[in-house]
Amino acid sequence: MTSEGREVAVLATRNAHKLVELRRILAEAELDIELIDIDEAEQRLGVVVPEVPETGATFEENARLKSEAVALATSLPALADDSGLCVDALNGMPGVLSARWSGPAADDASNLRLVIDQLTDVPAERRGAQFKCAAAFTCPEQGTTVVVGSLEGSLLGEPRGANGFGYDPIFVPDGHDRTTAEMTGAEKDAISHRGRAFRRLALCLADRRDP
Repeated sequence: MTSEGREVAVLATRNAHKLVELRRILAEAELDIELIDIDEAEQRLGVVVPEVPETGATFEENARLKSEAVALATSLPALADDSGLCVDALNGMPGVLSARWSGPAADDASNLRLVIDQLTDVPAERRGAQFKCAAAFTCPEQGTTVVVGSLEGSLLGEPRGANGFGYDPIFVPDGHDRTTAEMTGAEKDAISHRGRAFRRLALCLADRRDP
């Protein structure tokens, strides 16, 4: 499927924030793909894309599960990511449970507050953490490619900043004095785990197109 000469790919999400972020990253990488989310794919194609249970034990497994399921449901190339926060003092958790850390009714605010509460007695020097992202691309004719990106940092005791989403308001990347929620979109994309993963994926996709 193409739109005005551009290849169309489906991002395996219904999260508007993530769609905007990924469109920025792919545009920066000069990858000429029109990226649409699941809602738009369902409207354009008249299909129903089932929710994909994130049953993998790793970010890579979950990203692959989602991209392959969406490609199968839409017959279009699909991109997916699974990403999250890995906190040293919590033995690498929330990890793959980041989006639902505070329970079945979890949202960004409740997840953020739970992590803050869990680190109440942890001193600043032991608040190391990493944002990690696995990005997957599935082409129905060519299979699936998965790459990984990460960003090292530390966590604050209270949120700062109104940009970004998820755990951004408490995450300060190494070498910076602002949270990723205090950065502009371009600043965050330049260093973020998701930006790094999808730029690597864009290079892989560009190589696939070379004769």
